Amino acid sequence: MKRRTILAGGALLAAPALAQTPRWPDRPVEIVVGFVAGGATDLDARLFARLLEPRIGGSVVVVNRPGAGGEVALGAVARSRPDGHSIATTNMPGFLTVPIERQAQFRMEDFVGIGNLVTDPCAVTVHEQSRFRTLQDLIDAAKAAPDTITFASPGVGTDDHLEMVLIGEATGARFVHVVFQGDPQLRTAILGRQVDAMGLNLGPVTAAPEGMRMLAQAGATRSEFRPDVPTLRELGIPVEMASERGIVVPAATPPAIIQKLREAAADIVRDPEFVRVMRSRFTEPAFEEGVAWFQRLATTRTRYQELWAKTPWSQR
Repeated sequence: MKRRTILAGGALLAAPALAQTPRWPDRPVEIVVGFVAGGATDLDARLFARLLEPRIGGSVVVVNRPGAGGEVALGAVARSRPDGHSIATTNMPGFLTVPIERQAQFRMEDFVGIGNLVTDPCAVTVHEQSRFRTLQDLIDAAKAAPDTITFASPGVGTDDHLEMVLIGEATGARFVHVVFQGDPQLRTAILGRQVDAMGLNLGPVTAAPEGMRMLAQAGATRSEFRPDVPTLRELGIPVEMASERGIVVPAATPPAIIQKLREAAADIVRDPEFVRVMRSRFTEPAFEEGVAWFQRLATTRTRYQELWAKTPWSQR
């Protein structure tokens, strides 16, 4: 009798605690993307959302909130209720550089990292009929006539913009920076010959290369997807830059939800469907778990702060 009484009492004590544990998700989870639909970040998010649904037992929708190099979306998620129903995509380096260059609506400390998912080197691309046949042609023109050669990117402080800034620092070339809100607009600008060159990642350019010529890419080595395209380092320009795209949640999100999302993300990047789709889009899966990822980002942020002190890129 005594043992049964103790067990019964334990069950009564446990019941309220269990009752206080909220079911998650209890409504659709939103992945908020800071760029227009149809771009690389948007496509990543939609694939991730589809594969996340069965792993968390709920629906996941993608919401596009483009603007300010991803700041609008990240700011909205930073201010959202930290209950696991609002998730943001991140793009490196904008996730770190936007708060460095201005009083932004977010900072890295507003979030907890779920994980980095993929990496995609930056590239320099022109119209296939452009007079610039090589990267050196483009650089020579920008040096001969400073502030006349246009170079488009999806936003100030994005990887594609900083690629241009660093190329300019290394070579003395001075470009005119033109901002668009995402990949589709950049592609239209190049194909319509509205700009001379653009920074757009290797993956989306390789996936639809018609009418374009890639002059160089900013990976550490030549890409298996475009072995014909030299790296900037090969061309004597000591610059590496890539879009790293990941997932974050507000900092006060319950630890149990964070852990579930981290486990789901680690499983998704190993999913054959995820790998197949990424490779079909010429993008490399590159998972890095949230804690280690944010530790690396903290170190990287210091380097960008030093670069900003030397070269305030918002003026370019």
